This record gives sequence, C-alpha cells and structure tokens, in this order.
Amino acid sequence: MAGTFFATFPPGDAAYMQAYDEMQQRDGSPRRHYAQYHDWLGRQPPSRIAQKRAEADALFHRVGITFAVQGEELGAERLIPFDVVPRALPNEEWRRLERGVSQRVRALNAFLHDVYHGQRILAAGVVPAEPVLCNAQYRPEMQGVEVPGGTYAHVAGVDLVRDAEGEFRVLEDNLRVPSGVSYMLENRKMMMRLFPELFASHRIAPIDHYPELLLDGLRSVAPTGVADPTVVLLTAGAHNSAYFEHAFLAQQMGIELVEGQDLFVRDDLVYMRTTRGPRRVDVIYRRIDDDYLDPLVFRPESMLGVAGLMTAYRAGRVTIANAIGTGIADDKSIYPYVPEMIRFYLGEEPVIANVPTWILRREEDRAYALAHLPELVVKEVHGAGGYGMLIGPTASRAQIEEFRARIAAHPERYIAQPTLALSTCPTFVDEGLAPRHIDLRPFVLCGRDVNVVPGGLTRVALGRGSLVVNSSQGGGTKDTWVLES
Repeated sequence: MAGTFFATFPPGDAAYMQAYDEMQQRDGSPRRHYAQYHDWLGRQPPSRIAQKRAEADALFHRVGITFAVQGEELGAERLIPFDVVPRALPNEEWRRLERGVSQRVRALNAFLHDVYHGQRILAAGVVPAEPVLCNAQYRPEMQGVEVPGGTYAHVAGVDLVRDAEGEFRVLEDNLRVPSGVSYMLENRKMMMRLFPELFASHRIAPIDHYPELLLDGLRSVAPTGVADPTVVLLTAGAHNSAYFEHAFLAQQMGIELVEGQDLFVRDDLVYMRTTRGPRRVDVIYRRIDDDYLDPLVFRPESMLGVAGLMTAYRAGRVTIANAIGTGIADDKSIYPYVPEMIRFYLGEEPVIANVPTWILRREEDRAYALAHLPELVVKEVHGAGGYGMLIGPTASRAQIEEFRARIAAHPERYIAQPTLALSTCPTFVDEGLAPRHIDLRPFVLCGRDVNVVPGGLTRVALGRGSLVVNSSQGGGTKDTWVLES
C-alpha cells in the first residue's frame, strides 16, 4: 500500500489485533479474493478517496437517505454514514452463508407454525414453554390461524458476525419488521456511480433485482383464489425512522404506499381508498409492529392500524407480511434454541452455529455470568438497536454492578454471550484507512420459494474500538460484494 494511507492495526488496540481482518492476512498481504481491489486501493491518492466520500455524502443528502435517531428531538434526522471501502466475500463462502441463513429461516417458519398450532416442540421439551407462551411477542389471537403456505416470516434479516478464527456465527434473527435493505441497494448504486472502473474489473454478483424478488414473493402468498393480487406497503408515516425505506421499496416495487387511514375493512375484506373508489387489497407488507395493526384487538389507542384487520386476516381474506406473531421467533430468549429447531423440524445439522449463549433464567448459567460480567456481553431478551446492553470489557464498575442487580432481580430478562472480537474491514476514517468492526445482515425472502440476494447489508462500528454497529448509535454501512470469480 502506498504511503501512510493504509493503517493496519493501531498500536495498543488489542481488539483489532485479535480480530479477523476481512481484507488482509496477518503478514499484510491481501486475501486472495481481495487481491485485485487491494492493488487498486494502494494506487489511489488519499485525496481521491476523500473526494469520493464527500460526493457520496452530498448525493445521499440530495436523495434524502436519512433516518431518525431514538432519543433525539422529533423530526431530527441524520445520514447513515457510508464507507467507500467495500466488504467482499468469495463466491464459495457466500454459498455456504446462503445455505445457512435459508436453513435457519425455514426452521423458524416451521417453529412459528408449530407454536400457533400443535406446539410439538414445546411438548417434546426441546424449547421450554414458559419463554414462548409467557412472552409479550406471543400472540394468542394467532392460535389456529392458517397462513398461506405456512409462511410467517416472508422477509427476514439474519445478523452474522465472524469470530477471531474467521468462522461466521449467527448473532441474532430479525423477523418482525427487518429493515436496512434500502441501504444495501443504495450503497451499491453509490459505489457503481463513484467507482465504475471497479465494476468493470470485478465480477460482482448483482443485487438490483431484490425489489422484483420481494414483490414476486409477496404476490405468491396471496389468499387462495386471488389470481392478480393487489399488494400495498403499510407505513406508520413520515415520522417513522425507516420511512425512507418504506417509500423507496414501494416505489421500486410499483405498489401503493399506504397508512392505516387509507385502508378499511368491510365484510371481512380489506379495501384501499382511491380516487376511483374502493379497491380490494390482498397482501399487506406491513412495516409497523403488531401492537399498532388493529385497534380493536391490540392497542385501542393506535391511530396507525386498521380497525377490523385481524378479523379479515383470521378469515383468510388478506395476507399480512410478516405475519402477526412472528416476534416470538426473533426474541433473544428463543435465539439459543434455534439450532435445536433446525434438528427438530428439518432433521439437519445447522450450517452456521450460534454465538455461545448463557440463558440467565438457568441457575448454572446465571452463576457463571455473574462471576464473569466484566468479560461478557449481556443483552435484554426484548432489546433491539444495540440498546439495553452491557459490554463488559468497556463498562464501568458502576455499570457492571447495575446490571448485576438487574440480573438478580429478573434473570429471565437477560442472556449473556462472550465478547467477540468481531472481524474488521479497512474503513475510511479521519486518520485514513483503519480497521473497524463489522457485521453482515443478509435478507432472506420466503414466499413460494426461498431467495437470498447475494451479499446483504454490512454495518460498521465507526468509533475506534467500538463493537456497536447499529446506525442509531453511530454505526455506518458498506457495500457488500459477492465476487463470482
């Protein structure tokens, strides 16, 4: 690499020294699939990369690719920082990941169908009944409801991390209203605009067909007897943190973006108000949580949903994607049991392992975790977005003791995991290129078929030494390349 543009491991940053570097081997030479890009990057003046980064920021501002941040004033929005150095995966590695996330989502769909029907896995003692049936995400209203094709999670995001040995592991599952795919698509468009020469010299698997796959999948799960289904995307409105994505996907699929007030139910059918009169709706790709979907069943004060929607749903007259009640399958208290679900429902061994996890409702696990809190990551089972976590190695004594008291009071609300040295990828920061920790969220689409677009969303923890990649806490994103040769 030319000059001082490429910083390898910052002195004293032990976490980076222990981590698997996606681009470089320990001796500084590039990994085989990165060799061509590594050579190209080494020939780029730092000023050109800085210029391209500024261009990307300006273009994202112009397009309006922003998100709202939890805890900030209403209407405050930010850009998600975009890094111009891509994360690349060789084709053979991607194929294994594709098999693994598809297998996992197939098992989770089988689990959801079982939970809301025969509950065989609970009766067999493979998954304990209490964290399922007493969970806030379990919806008794869904008991016995048949959904088209038995598919509950039509869109899933599976978060993967690579450990210090280079092995991918599943960190968590996102099945309620998984977000981020618009950034995956826009990141690719941005890279093609900024660096067209890279796409001429590399065989990078395309991802721009995602909206088409999504629409085909949604149409394939329409209610029985509907030959030409009308699909809509239901949003909470412009103040939602992911509204850009809602509008983007609706536009890309060529479907209507609607709010609850645009829909109504009559005779167990859902209709959309249009300038030409009511139009029947067959499939709702909802981007709002269960609690707000139907004020007659869930939160009566909700102004976001559609009164009577659950009645039409139970009657089989409309498909909701993802299905009501999918949240039970991505709750962190259920996550440790997914490998056993794969064995129970599919008769297969998991392709991708979980991160080792201590379930703190268990006395033995709790005793271990309490004795090793400074070494562990502790998560609330209902938490999301990187909130409600303790990262032991970076926590203060007071924070550790606070979590110790929380766990003692309500152990069932927490799990613990080792602090992984997440893999790193060179990232453009103020001091030049330096390693930053990353994860990967492939998106799995389930309809008549199961599809995974090659790549996914790579999120990057931009703070030096940070392990938190969530955009709401300062994380950024990268384009993800699957190299076909």
